[in-house]
Amino acid sequence: MAKTTKKKGGLGVFFAVVAIIAVLVASTFNTIKNHLNLGLDLRGGFEILYEVTPLNEGSEVDMTAVTNSISKRINVLGVSEPSIIVEGDNRIRVQLAGIDDQESARQMIGTTANLTFRDIDDNELADSSILVEGGASLAYQDGMPIVSLKIADAAKFGEITSSIASKASGQNIMIIWLDWEEGDTYQAEAAKAAQGEEPKYISAASVNNEISGDCIIQGNFTEAYARTLANLINSGSLPVKLTEISSNVVSAQFGQDALSKTAMAGFIGIILVMLYMIFQYRMPGCIASIMLIFYIWAIFGIYSLMGAVFTLSGIGALVLGVGMTVDANIINYERIRQEMYKGRSVPTAVREGQKLSFSAVFDAQFTTLIAALIMYIWGNGAVKGFATMLIITVVMTLLLNVAFSRFLLNLVVGSGIADDKPEWFAVKKEQIPDISKGESRKYTGTHQFDYMAKAKYFNYVSIAIIAVAIILGFVNMGGGRGFFNLGIDFASGTKLTISSEETVAIADVEAKMEELGYSNFSYQASGENTVYAVTKESLTVDQLAEIKDTFFEIYGEEPGDNVVTPVVGRDLVRNAVILTLVAWIAMMAYVTFRYEWDYALGCIVALIHDVVIVLAIFGICRFEVNIELISVLLTIIGYSINNSIVVFDRVRETVAESKKNLKEQDYEAIINRSLDQTIKMSIYSSITTILPVIMLLIMGSHSIFTFVFAMFIGLIAGTISSIFVAPNVFKWARTHIKPKQKTKKKEVKEALDEYTIKGINA
Repeated sequence: MAKTTKKKGGLGVFFAVVAIIAVLVASTFNTIKNHLNLGLDLRGGFEILYEVTPLNEGSEVDMTAVTNSISKRINVLGVSEPSIIVEGDNRIRVQLAGIDDQESARQMIGTTANLTFRDIDDNELADSSILVEGGASLAYQDGMPIVSLKIADAAKFGEITSSIASKASGQNIMIIWLDWEEGDTYQAEAAKAAQGEEPKYISAASVNNEISGDCIIQGNFTEAYARTLANLINSGSLPVKLTEISSNVVSAQFGQDALSKTAMAGFIGIILVMLYMIFQYRMPGCIASIMLIFYIWAIFGIYSLMGAVFTLSGIGALVLGVGMTVDANIINYERIRQEMYKGRSVPTAVREGQKLSFSAVFDAQFTTLIAALIMYIWGNGAVKGFATMLIITVVMTLLLNVAFSRFLLNLVVGSGIADDKPEWFAVKKEQIPDISKGESRKYTGTHQFDYMAKAKYFNYVSIAIIAVAIILGFVNMGGGRGFFNLGIDFASGTKLTISSEETVAIADVEAKMEELGYSNFSYQASGENTVYAVTKESLTVDQLAEIKDTFFEIYGEEPGDNVVTPVVGRDLVRNAVILTLVAWIAMMAYVTFRYEWDYALGCIVALIHDVVIVLAIFGICRFEVNIELISVLLTIIGYSINNSIVVFDRVRETVAESKKNLKEQDYEAIINRSLDQTIKMSIYSSITTILPVIMLLIMGSHSIFTFVFAMFIGLIAGTISSIFVAPNVFKWARTHIKPKQKTKKKEVKEALDEYTIKGINA
């Protein structure tokens, strides 16, 4: 009777917790969805990095004042949740997502807006201080848009206009300039206007009488231009000059398409992971699937509460996080099954498996957290957004899919309903020895394999890939194409994204670009509706405006653009190298602290192997190497070290049991046994991580294809290196660098359990 009560109580709590999770997810789903702050790559908008220089040489720049001025202009635009980030002493990054008129916003933010009144000899008569603050407004005269100005100092303005009006005809002209620069002249600009070109000044009007009240600015204005001009005047002049040194502009339609494709691919990938877990682990797999739903809900909820920007690379980090959080469950469940194979009861196996797996799970997640923190601290733009998501996923993995999923599993097992039901864990009863009858282990859960002997064949494949990449790299250099196909992030240049609901052909785009006088572009199609046009030159704002206006008239959708100047390209290369080196050093230090230096050496060599393989594949296929690839490489570093730690955690256990230094053949036997015991963990965790990545490759947005492909290659390389590279390096360091001491074969035999000193004879 007591046992029945215990079952009902434990199961009652379990189902109550699951019900609460279901209610929470269902009741808050729409609220969280509506409050997500989507990045510009998901809903359109722009990100521009400005270099800030003083208007007067030698003067200091007050970055706080500059930020306030930009913020005031953005408020005029009515953009919700803008991002203005000061980088260093002379750079400001502005991110505006979801804005409709991107070019007007671009002009509004970057224009110095130093309004001056001048005569025909370019002498300054007055500046914007003569106006009422916020007194400029859009108005109409004879049905044409004009800008109305309210004069604050009417007496001074009367004196100025009276002086102009007294001059001879043709000399009585007052010119209104916006951002007049040394060298600008009315005569030169008036000559342009006479030939039908757009002059740099805003207005040039004859003054016949003294004007002691308000005035107007009129010209061949559109309503949008007049409104922008009024807003610029009201926002006041910037105390500095802003120069675009990097920009990324995404059309709203392109962003929405990317979101729908990537979200659907991620959703299907997650469903496949859940089905796979249920198939492999039965009841624990069901618990893992429940927690995966709760986990994703929690991630989105935290992002919503933080107001963090959710980007395409963030979706990639979330999908990777799903694989990594399931990996934590796999390590736990495999350890539980291994305890059952020793003849332990279900409750004992669960208790021991959870205890023994914790260190491997924690160390694996913590090393990934190190990589994420380094990306967040030293990265910027897309790298920082990716790192934010990765940090949240790691923390939530430890809180939910490690701690809370164990709590749920313990509720079920503690109720007693799973007693004598190893099949609920996908373990057959005939595989479990009866210890009371003196039976020894019947089944290890793996097929024995001499990993150490076969490692050389996998190493040959890696060497062949690297050799081919090096040969092709030098061939490409000889052809003038460069060792790698560097994207504009590193090589500097301009990338235009021309898309439409209609078919966009490369030939049509190229012909129109040639017509505009741009012959140094290369072109690449992405499906039937998008063409990328890339050049190594950093186009100016005026050049971009000309191209974008042209294609907007043709396709009805404004092209996106990404511009990187050489100075930013150099900075990105330097930062990428620093990020990678710091991540390696930090991880090696942590593994050395938790294990020993030779374990860390094995991990680092495996990481270098993974990075080189990814770069080699990119070199062979001539895929674009861009800044997002750095995010992938750092993530792969964290993922690869996860699998290596799982193997080394088991090696460390066995080595510690021996109590003596071992010989080379002894280490081979220990490593083979450890790999036998952990191979399922490595393979299953790779499958659950790769499944969503494959779906992103097949169905996701082309704008993150390079990002996802790099992740796919890195995951495969990371799995192989953790099995065949890291253990071999560890064995070599342990037997060739550390002092050799004799050991008793009897002690080795006891440490290897059912293995002999010669290895893998069960």
